[in-house]
Amino acid sequence: MPEDHFAERVAARYDEDEAAMFDPAVLDPVVDFLAELAGYGAALELGIGTGRIAIPLARRGVRVQGIDLSEAMVERLRAKPGAEEIDVTIGDFATTRVEGTFSLAYLVFNTICNLTTQDAQVACFENAAAHLESGGRFVIEVGVPDLQRLPRGETFRPFHVGEAHLGVDEYDVANQGLVSHHYDRRPDGSFEQSSTPFRYVWPAELDLMARLAGMSLRERWGGWKRERFTSLSEAHVSVWELDT
Repeated sequence: MPEDHFAERVAARYDEDEAAMFDPAVLDPVVDFLAELAGYGAALELGIGTGRIAIPLARRGVRVQGIDLSEAMVERLRAKPGAEEIDVTIGDFATTRVEGTFSLAYLVFNTICNLTTQDAQVACFENAAAHLESGGRFVIEVGVPDLQRLPRGETFRPFHVGEAHLGVDEYDVANQGLVSHHYDRRPDGSFEQSSTPFRYVWPAELDLMARLAGMSLRERWGGWKRERFTSLSEAHVSVWELDT
């Protein structure tokens, strides 16, 4: 079982720290996009977390199930109105199986990068495909690796600088590794440090993982509003379809 980087310390403040991601202007396009793809079928969220996407998607009439490694994150989900409609299984979303088949599986907000090896990411695609009905779709939202903004010869890049929080990414380019270091100011003025490892992944690499799992790329956008994906896009929303 992989290490849980979203245990109680992170889960207790996750919704507050990511408050901007709960803004309807951010959230509604995601739910609109996924609800359209799910249609009258069921949806499986890999890395369901505190239910930021799952709960509003369920309110749209989509039957949602989820998988997540963090019991602390899922505990927050289960305390929210509407969570009683959502079944959640605790486990590694790269390998954990649940009952039923789905018209849609999805993995958002860079969560594919929480799988820190290529083998684990390949297994995730295989797991998603195993849950999909014929013609089902798998959606991933993930950032494009930010290497073009990394000064030559440097391995560290700040991604957030504020009075209460400093965030710095540390790159291991040879191994597609990335560690995000966070320094949060405590009430007494001292700082609390935490670090989370990731494996960044390229769009073409994801397409190959999909092919290995029996899926083909159907759409790639620069965002949830179907913005055009270009060489300057900082993220992408990609949709693969299970081959029939």
